Amino acid sequence: MPAICHVVDACSPAPAVVAAAAQTIRAGGLVAFPTETVYGLGADGLNPVAVSHIFAAKGRPSTNPVILHVATVEQARQLVLDWPAAADLLAARFWPGPLTLVLPRRSNVPGVVTAGGPTVAVRMPAHPVAQALVAACGRPLAAPSANRSTRISATTAAHVAKELGDRIDMILDAGPTSAGLESTVLDLSEGISRILRPGPITAEQIAALVGPLEHASKPHKIARSPGQMPRHYAPSVPVELLRYEETACLAPETPAAHKIGWLSFGSVPAPAAATTIQIVMPPEPAGYAARLYAALHELEDAGVERIVVSAPPNTPCWAAVHDRLRRAASDHEEPITS
Repeated sequence: MPAICHVVDACSPAPAVVAAAAQTIRAGGLVAFPTETVYGLGADGLNPVAVSHIFAAKGRPSTNPVILHVATVEQARQLVLDWPAAADLLAARFWPGPLTLVLPRRSNVPGVVTAGGPTVAVRMPAHPVAQALVAACGRPLAAPSANRSTRISATTAAHVAKELGDRIDMILDAGPTSAGLESTVLDLSEGISRILRPGPITAEQIAALVGPLEHASKPHKIARSPGQMPRHYAPSVPVELLRYEETACLAPETPAAHKIGWLSFGSVPAPAAATTIQIVMPPEPAGYAARLYAALHELEDAGVERIVVSAPPNTPCWAAVHDRLRRAASDHEEPITS
């Protein structure tokens, strides 16, 4: 049965709709809802059976933990064994917002949430609909992105319906999300600050508050954050991530019979020999991030055989965009290193 879809005001969702969604979640159901980053698929984060339904709906491996979304800092503190001074500083500056903190978990957090690991990822979303829903539930919401595992994340309710419409109970449609990429994930669990997933909050912003960050070494045996799989955020067709000079030389090599999608950056021309659907991406990181997943969905829906991406600059402010592009293209291209 298709999910019930409620269109809600992004700034002031109808209390009756929020109450119905909260009741669905408290009853063990699944509700997709907007955050400022992407649409999330929410379940009662303290109900292991309900959380397991997220994994089943998404086809998500049990080794991939999910983030718990909270309404208050106090609610977050009730999920962790230790709340360091750095967490206070970061929460005061960036919450509500697109920053997830990884900390040692308390025993009240189900193992299915953390992939059986010793830490839990928590964040306080900024979107008014997400805030209203978490508050109405009175419990933290487990909420990964509302798409099938490894697929393009959803930034509209239509994306959710395409991916999960017959697998979940309800969708709250508040229009497109604003940030467009998943939250930054920062690990504070070992007394140091380490970014596990780049996102809208940059390393520079975090370091300015808590000091220098450690670079990630070898991955932990048990993942501490979502977004760690090599292939992720990916369309159903190959994605090729190319440097500017490589895309500029591609046109003569593209057979006319091919239908390709093109995410261009700057003035790179589309291949004239092929049937090309070109999307010119915004020239600055925030605009590009907000547009990226929707652009990939558009090209996939248009039936292209592959998607070619002219890579944006490989500089720190583009780190989150490059992370998502590299993972989307991981089966097809070597990562860009220069």
